[in-house]
Amino acid sequence: MPSQFFGLTIAYTGLLASNAALNTTSNNIANVQTEGFSRQQVTQQASNALRVFQTYGCAGAGVETLAIERIRDEFYDYRYWNNNAKVGEYGQKQYYMQQIESYFDDNGKNAGFKTVFDQMIVTGMEELLKNPNSVPTKEQFVGYAGSLAEYFNGVAGNLEKLQKDTNLEIKVKIDEINSLAGEIATLNKQINTIELTGVNANELRDRRTLLMDQLSQIVDVDVTETKIADANNPDRETGGSRFIVRIAGGQVLIDGNNYNSLECVARSSHEKVHQTDIDGLYDVYWADGSKLNLYSGALGGALRGLVEMRDGNNGENFSGVIQDIGTETITTTKPDGTTQTTTHDTVTIEVDKHYLKDLNKCNLSDQGGVISLGNKDYYYDSWEYSIRYDENGNEVVSYKFILSDSELNTSHVTNDRVGKTATVGTALNYQGVPYYMSQMNEWIRTFSQKFNDILVSGYAGDIPGIELFTANKVTEDAASQNGQYLFPDATRYDKLAEKVEARKKELMAQNPGMTEADAEKQARQDTVIKVQVGKNVTQDSYYVMKAQNFDISNTLENDPSRLATKKKQGDGVEQNDLLKDLQKLATDKDKMSFRGSSASEFLQGILADVALNMKRANTFYQSFRDVAGSIDTQRLSISGVDEDEEAVNLVRYQNGYNLASKMVQTLTEIYDRLILQTGV
Repeated sequence: MPSQFFGLTIAYTGLLASNAALNTTSNNIANVQTEGFSRQQVTQQASNALRVFQTYGCAGAGVETLAIERIRDEFYDYRYWNNNAKVGEYGQKQYYMQQIESYFDDNGKNAGFKTVFDQMIVTGMEELLKNPNSVPTKEQFVGYAGSLAEYFNGVAGNLEKLQKDTNLEIKVKIDEINSLAGEIATLNKQINTIELTGVNANELRDRRTLLMDQLSQIVDVDVTETKIADANNPDRETGGSRFIVRIAGGQVLIDGNNYNSLECVARSSHEKVHQTDIDGLYDVYWADGSKLNLYSGALGGALRGLVEMRDGNNGENFSGVIQDIGTETITTTKPDGTTQTTTHDTVTIEVDKHYLKDLNKCNLSDQGGVISLGNKDYYYDSWEYSIRYDENGNEVVSYKFILSDSELNTSHVTNDRVGKTATVGTALNYQGVPYYMSQMNEWIRTFSQKFNDILVSGYAGDIPGIELFTANKVTEDAASQNGQYLFPDATRYDKLAEKVEARKKELMAQNPGMTEADAEKQARQDTVIKVQVGKNVTQDSYYVMKAQNFDISNTLENDPSRLATKKKQGDGVEQNDLLKDLQKLATDKDKMSFRGSSASEFLQGILADVALNMKRANTFYQSFRDVAGSIDTQRLSISGVDEDEEAVNLVRYQNGYNLASKMVQTLTEIYDRLILQTGV
């Protein structure tokens, strides 16, 4: 049976409960502007009633304050994190695509491709057509050609800087991931320390959620939280929990109190993937030495956007089937003049991709790199492009890679690799910096080849014409023309048909009884064009020409009179048929086609790519940003602090407190009368 003072105890519990509710409401109001704060509420229940052996049964024992809980729906948190990764990804793409657009834009403020190309092929060419033998006019034309080269040099420099910027930002994002992971792991420990005592760590959980919001924008996250059961009694929960965060398709970043750190490691010079890659691009490794797959579709977030901008090659990486394993002996000259002979493994790979058959489209490193042979990586120093006809008259293209010596490759390539797939880099299906670099290189090589062919076929007065477009060497070479590359006919892969035809005529002249069909067959067998690229390679070819080193001939720059304007040596000084051929090369896509357009329409193709990628990035960024805003609004509708609601609660709990106080006062008066007047 309850004591005479039991009512006072009940009123006291009411005071405590109302006071807790008031304090919680006060805390909510104080944090109305606090980012990430979740509204809190007091959880109450009626105290266990007392059994009394009276007709009325059980007697109420007041109210119990169970806990102060944060109002949060984790479903919306998970939705927000998943969507936030897309916001981060397309936000990066939108920003950097704007940069690329500004590099190629020809808006009249800065001279773009159309401006400088029209200066050469329209303004300069029209003046030449009027007066082909004028040295000042030739000088002006050569100057316009130099401006074209400078334009590509400038764009290439900007794209190189852009790749460097994205590379540095990748490191920044990795550092942020490590920092956030460390903070979250620390919070996990603090949360469990508090909640193992039976108290909710509301503020710490809010802080963790806020950090997860930041992390989810950098990389796609997969979060699980499970209650920790008592080891001795699995049906009993300890109050603690295990919070696990996975990234990049299931790799554990955070597991409770621990986290796995990430590290950026710069690639060495012999680890380049694309021909135009800057030095020191970062790969990312876990603390245990395993590599983080930056090209996983599950990577997500700003990190994915940065990686695709830095490495995006439109899916055009090197890939082919291994046909042969062999060896090759290479002799090199040391700085002291002595020679060294080494034997290297070789791997011959046949390709069928259009961008690998056409060497102008190829983007393989010209400084060595890493090639995967049946899922095992090897370093290579150089490679050799080879093109020939098979028995049916079809072009067969293969690449022979010269592997590095044993200092880099710890084991030799075995014949069991034959028939397996060989790859260099990853097919990253996005048009990032390497793609735009390769597009420029393709146009430059193709246009230069055809333009130079016309010039070399003509005459400047009585002197044979020479090439106008060339490429600068990194260092001066005595064998070169003033430090510029030469482009011998032997490396012209695009003249296979001409060389077969020339060989056929040679065979028929040598063997009068040979039929044309037999001569054709033999000529195809005899004719193979090879282009060597890489370390210890002295052979020049148009492949070494790229936007970074694109230039005009030093000879023509110093002596413009050497510019060929006549087709034949005996033509008059006013003959301009050769110049008309040059003009047609720029405007007639039958003479030169770039992506189905004429040479002068290069910018249209590039800007079409940029515009499409910009539109996609803008559309997706705005869409996912709006969705993120909608989800966040839904989150706030549940967990956010509503000032009006809290004001109502304040009055409500104040009234409850006042009533409990009134009850205490009333009971006090009753007990005073009972004690003082009746002596109970």
